[in-house]
Amino acid sequence: MHNLITSSSGEVLETARVAAQGHAYDRDRPREDRLRWAKLSLLANRGLRDGTETSRVRVAHQEFMLRTWVIEQLGPDDTDPDWSPEALAADTLAALALTPARAVELADGWRDLPVGDILVLRWHKNLTAHLRWLIDHLAPGPVREALVAWAGTRPLLP
Repeated sequence: MHNLITSSSGEVLETARVAAQGHAYDRDRPREDRLRWAKLSLLANRGLRDGTETSRVRVAHQEFMLRTWVIEQLGPDDTDPDWSPEALAADTLAALALTPARAVELADGWRDLPVGDILVLRWHKNLTAHLRWLIDHLAPGPVREALVAWAGTRPLLP
């Protein structure tokens, strides 16, 4: 208890996020309990945003990975945007500042780029880490095609 009182709110939220995520992963719990724990983990994660781009990307990456895991392991649910593959696909595309073509162009000579540009490429790699699992849950169409393009681009990023 002492740690909760003296910790910053970010540390408490991160502890809550990780603990809730661990309960969501617990195969011995009923599906509905696991979904509630996953939702709590998402809420704690979203509370970690501090207005910086680094925070935005870190929070989005954690969220995308958990949402994809739930969709894969517990099943999609189009009535809840957190567990909807289409909503996750749209959120993913909205989080990306570059096009796949621009990312490939920058990645080709990434060692010569300023550190900030390399960081942007790394952010895009992190923000697309979940695509190999998500794509199979999407219907054919432009959103799926855009994510397939990103999935092909991801290995080229530093």
